[in-house]
Amino acid sequence: IRRVDSVGPQIGEELKTKGFLAVIYSLIMILIYVGLRFDYKYAPGAVICLFHDAIITLGIFSLLGKEVNVQILAAILTIIGYSLNDTIVNFDRIRENEHVFKGKPLDFIVNRSINDVLSRTLLTSITTLLAVIALYVFAGGVIEDLAFTLGIGVVVGTYSSIYVASPLVILTDKLSKQWGAA
Repeated sequence: IRRVDSVGPQIGEELKTKGFLAVIYSLIMILIYVGLRFDYKYAPGAVICLFHDAIITLGIFSLLGKEVNVQILAAILTIIGYSLNDTIVNFDRIRENEHVFKGKPLDFIVNRSINDVLSRTLLTSITTLLAVIALYVFAGGVIEDLAFTLGIGVVVGTYSSIYVASPLVILTDKLSKQWGAA
């Protein structure tokens, strides 16, 4: 036996609570950062996208009956960071294109921006996924579970930065214009 982990119920509950709070605090700080860095029309899309990534990854873990431990929680936080980076690249391009295509509707600008960064996004995701697959295949134990989690996160994070976060920018913009007119 190379390793045996055992945690009592009281410590396990404490780790679960502290881990959950770490994720919540991280998402709140990310909301503030994105709101200050960009504009508040971008922040809800980014944070919902990150919640989406974490929930989908944990949902797949639940469906497969895998154990969620501290290492997996660290992988979830890593996924949040990875997805945030990809989302910010998309948001940066949207902001740049808002100045280039003044007068064009936001949905045109978002579509153009996604097309501009799509090859970069896919190349980055595929490269990361190849490294994660190598870890999954050649590593064992905790690293294998970590790589499995990161693999799910890379796929879900890439999908959500394109198909969740960017459309939410359009929705937030439309809602802010409706509320501003009301």
